Amino acid sequence: MLASLVGCGFHLRGAADVSFNSIFIQGSTLVISKNLKKSLTTNGVKVLPSAENAELLLEMVGEESEKRILSLAGAGTVSEFELYYRVHYRTKLAGAALWGQVQTVEARRDFTYSDANLLAKQGEEKRLNENMQQDVISGLMRRLSALKK
Repeated sequence: MLASLVGCGFHLRGAADVSFNSIFIQGSTLVISKNLKKSLTTNGVKVLPSAENAELLLEMVGEESEKRILSLAGAGTVSEFELYYRVHYRTKLAGAALWGQVQTVEARRDFTYSDANLLAKQGEEKRLNENMQQDVISGLMRRLSALKK
């Protein structure tokens, strides 16, 4: 079994290969700022308190959470919701004169809803929101690792 895993090229996901060693994050998003800093630190990037010695500046422009009705049952009650979570940011390399354009990382989830299972559905919605936040952090880390000096 081990030989087949090695032969197919499978390997565990490691740390992101980023081209910078230090970052300054300005602006704050209420939900993901702490987890983003933790993810950066885990990948060997120093999160600095000021922009002076930072190789990359990251401005968190904003974040949005949205909940939309996806479908209704025959009696006019909600049967499905659609959740969105978006983070808007822009970057600037040290020494660059201008900021890059505002970029958006987004996650979306659908879930069924029932008034009969209100507490369970509220818990499911909370877990889906946390999962979307992790997906957005992963997407942001992939985009930051693609930046070149």
